[in-house]
Amino acid sequence: MDDWLKDSTEVEASWVTVDLAIFTIRSAQLMVLLIERGVEPFLGRPALPGGYVQKNETLREGALRELREEAGIDGNKLHLEQLGAYGDPRRDPRGRVVTIAYLALGPDLPAPVGGTDARRAYWAPVSQLEGKQAALAFDHPAILAEALEQVRSKLEYTAVATAFCGELFTLSELRAVYEVIWGQQLDPSNFRRKVLNTTGFVKPTGDQRFPPTGRPAALYRRGDAWLLNPPLLRGAGHTV
Repeated sequence: MDDWLKDSTEVEASWVTVDLAIFTIRSAQLMVLLIERGVEPFLGRPALPGGYVQKNETLREGALRELREEAGIDGNKLHLEQLGAYGDPRRDPRGRVVTIAYLALGPDLPAPVGGTDARRAYWAPVSQLEGKQAALAFDHPAILAEALEQVRSKLEYTAVATAFCGELFTLSELRAVYEVIWGQQLDPSNFRRKVLNTTGFVKPTGDQRFPPTGRPAALYRRGDAWLLNPPLLRGAGHTV
C-alpha cells in the first residue's frame, strides 16, 4: 500500500470496492465464480472477483470492469443487479473499505480467464462452499450466502430463472434450473401447469427441439412479465 494511504488522520479515509457473486449452471450443478488472490491480503486464498472502484466510474461500471479484468467475462450479457453494501470496519485488514456487492447470473458461462491481481479464475460448485465459513477471503462467505438466498427467493417471485437458460429453452430445462438451485425434485406435470398458468412467464415459439431419442419438446422464450403472479413457491416436500 502507498505511504500516503497509511497516513493517520483525524478522520480515517474510506474506500469503495465492488464484489461480484456470479452464478451459472454447469454439468447440472450451481457454480459460483471464484478467483485465487495473487496479492496480499489473503494471498492464495479464494475470493469473489472484485476490486476498487476507480475515480471516474460508476459502481456498475466498476463491477463490469472487474469482471472483465479478473475473469475475462462480459458482464453486459449477464443478468446483473446490486445485492447490497457491506461496511464492517474489520472486513478488510488494509483499512476501512466499503464494498458494494453485485449478483450476476448467466446460462452455462464459459471457463473464465484470470487477470490483474487474480492468479486464476475458476467455477466452484456452491454445494462445496456452503457452511465453510473460513473458505473465502474477507467477508465473502457472508456475501455468497446472502447472494445464494437472494437467487433462491427470486426464483419464487420473478422470472429470473430464465437468466440461467439460453434464448430458447424447454420447460424441462427451466425445471432443471429450479431443481438445481432449490435442491429438490419437482413434479414435471405440476411444474408445467404452474409455469403455463403464470401470466407472462414464458412465451411459446411454435418450434420444437428434437432429441436423439424420445419425443420432441416445445421451445419457449422468456415472456414479458418479471414478477410472477401467482408465484412458484418452494414447498416443504419434493414437488411443486
